[in-house]
Amino acid sequence: MFENRPNRDAEVVFVGRSNVGKSTLMRELTGHSGFNTGKKPGVTRKPNHFDWAAESFMFTDLPGFGFMSGVEEGRREQIKTNIVHYIEDNADSILAAVLVVDGKSVIDIIDRHTNDEEIPHDVEMFYFLEELDVPAIVAVNKMDKVDDRDERLNDLCDRLGLFPPWEQWEGEVVAPISAKRGSIEPLKEALRFHFHEAKRDDLLKFVK
Repeated sequence: MFENRPNRDAEVVFVGRSNVGKSTLMRELTGHSGFNTGKKPGVTRKPNHFDWAAESFMFTDLPGFGFMSGVEEGRREQIKTNIVHYIEDNADSILAAVLVVDGKSVIDIIDRHTNDEEIPHDVEMFYFLEELDVPAIVAVNKMDKVDDRDERLNDLCDRLGLFPPWEQWEGEVVAPISAKRGSIEPLKEALRFHFHEAKRDDLLKFVK
């Protein structure tokens, strides 16, 4: 299990497959450059807590799950288990969980892993957050590389069990972004919604 969690009573966690741009997104959201990023999947192996504020609040970048180059399967499964336990253990203090997916490849990845015995990691994580009553935001990253934007987002909603059109979930669940280009306003809008719902308007300044 992950240790040394800062003693904060509210947090937003970021989860997702390796190499979907979580760390780049964290850097863009916080303005902090201390997050490891790289072309090699699996750079982040332990939680990165960004707890700079005087408020009892932090953003947490959890390690990527799924395939990681050079990491054997047992270790990959352990990381995924640790992520699940971290979210379970801290569910009461998690104001929102941001599930980051690669807008360009997410549908292919989900469909490739869909069969009777296996639920794709992204879908499984989304359902898991729902079961824990942790508000889930799906940050669909790298949308600058997607041509058929509405169709792709509708397909993603369909795979997650959300009725299309995707626009009905905009501002609350589905946030199309491009972290590398600094285009993350839809995610900030969704976070503002969940902070307000949690009666934590004091945190809105972190997502201006």
